[in-house]
Amino acid sequence: MTGSLPTLGGLLRAVRERHGWTLKEMSDRTGIPRSTLAKVEHDRLTLGYDKLLQISQRLKMRLSELISPGDEPEPRALTRRSIGTVATALRVETPHYEYYFMCPDLSRKKMIPIFGRVHAKSIDEFGELMKHAGEEFIFVLTGRVQVVTEFYEPVILEPGQCAYIDSGMGHAYLLAPGCEEASLVAGCTSEDENLIDSLARSKPREVREPAQRAAEPAEKPTRKTARQKAHRR
Repeated sequence: MTGSLPTLGGLLRAVRERHGWTLKEMSDRTGIPRSTLAKVEHDRLTLGYDKLLQISQRLKMRLSELISPGDEPEPRALTRRSIGTVATALRVETPHYEYYFMCPDLSRKKMIPIFGRVHAKSIDEFGELMKHAGEEFIFVLTGRVQVVTEFYEPVILEPGQCAYIDSGMGHAYLLAPGCEEASLVAGCTSEDENLIDSLARSKPREVREPAQRAAEPAEKPTRKTARQKAHRR
């Protein structure tokens, strides 16, 4: 690690050493080549979001746990808070994006908060579309971002515009034509948290209906009906 700030290499090395695995064992478990892992651990190479998800899934870890330093005990509900900046985030740079995983001190998050900068200018430069479990939301801060998805026509987002997609659909975020820099904030659901399902299953708050007025005694409408019948006669 560099100073007190976490690096991806330091976090992966900590996971490996915590389990007592060699680089080869880590490679066999994650499907990432041993040479690649060695370069990552020495901060000479980085991994994209899709590879981080692959590692977390192979190791049966939440992504938020993988990119958080230390062993955090299981938290009590609604008692956690983290305040951070880009300077304290976990920075991961790839040819396509520059990621800043925010609030890395909290593990087991139900969504992954990210500040990012877009690098790729075309789908040819980007290559194969990314896809992974979960859902994600992006909000453009600066510049213009072209959102390319597997089943929809590309769309360009201006600052202040957003998109919400199923991450299992192939997707890529590119610099829009004529744009040299763009930044965004994103939130990705942690793939094994089943956040949406848990919300759908949550019991709604009980709401008391206003008390209804007591029904009028049955005799009254009966007598009224009787008078109406008498009147008709």
